[in-house]
Amino acid sequence: MKRFFIFCIAALVLISCGKNDGSIRVLLDWTPNTNHTGLYVALEKGWFEEEGLKIIITQPPEDEALALLAAGRAEFAFSFQESMGPAIAKQSNALPVTAVAAVICHNTSGIMSLRNSGIQRPADLAGRRFASWETPLVTSVMRHIIETDGGDFNSVFMIPNFAMDAFSALRTDVDAIWIYYAWDGIAAEVNEIEINYIDLGTFDSTLDFYTPVLVANTGWAAENQETAKKFLNIVSRGYYFAINYPAEAGEILLKHAPELDRALVMRSQEYLHTRYQGENQNRWGEIDPQRWGNFYRWMYAQGLLETNIGTGGFTNEYLP
Repeated sequence: MKRFFIFCIAALVLISCGKNDGSIRVLLDWTPNTNHTGLYVALEKGWFEEEGLKIIITQPPEDEALALLAAGRAEFAFSFQESMGPAIAKQSNALPVTAVAAVICHNTSGIMSLRNSGIQRPADLAGRRFASWETPLVTSVMRHIIETDGGDFNSVFMIPNFAMDAFSALRTDVDAIWIYYAWDGIAAEVNEIEINYIDLGTFDSTLDFYTPVLVANTGWAAENQETAKKFLNIVSRGYYFAINYPAEAGEILLKHAPELDRALVMRSQEYLHTRYQGENQNRWGEIDPQRWGNFYRWMYAQGLLETNIGTGGFTNEYLP
């Protein structure tokens, strides 16, 4: 825990100074976890150094990665397609950021409840208490899946989620919560907690959006195309290593983030190693324009985007 706080303080100092000595600064979206393993593998193996790149990995304040990236305080950041949408679809002052790689091929998030709750499908959420992050997207997604399944969304109690983790929420007065299965779902498996899980991307292909994604500062990438391609080539190697050697990759992540639970990391790494790329993708990181655009068109139809950006906001051109 002490190491974690030192890490955060160092990150804030680095971000606040805003200066760059030629290093490639990468912002995480959250604390280090198995979404980031490929980056840490590449760092541990010395592949960046071999190519003459100096990498600095930091953790920004919560929900600030995109804004800091757009402001030139970093060159790359981990974020989410659903978070990028409102930021890049503004009619004025749209953020100059572009997704350059899909970290995971398909959406692995969904709705978790305890097994004894009896919530097996979206319609079952009617009349139940849902721990909400209180964002327009969460409300729209919940309304969409419940009403599509024939349930009454207006009867759902949307309770603000103040819990530190999903299981703390479910132990209070909450029946269900939105999670990322690779972390909270696997944590349930590790701790032998029986749960029900509604996979969003499986329930509705429109919700099979890309989360998380690796995002670049658009201007920097355009002006430094060869460096951007070199960086993505090395990061790709890191994720291919995690795909082929999940146990060793998990050990590397634990070396860089020893505060993490070993059993959770190793089980999560095993879960994700077949999902980073997916069976139908040509290469790790590739974003399908149709899937990307379908989700943004849905967001626009829900009133979540100021403009209809369609397939805007991503590129595959920097991938090897």
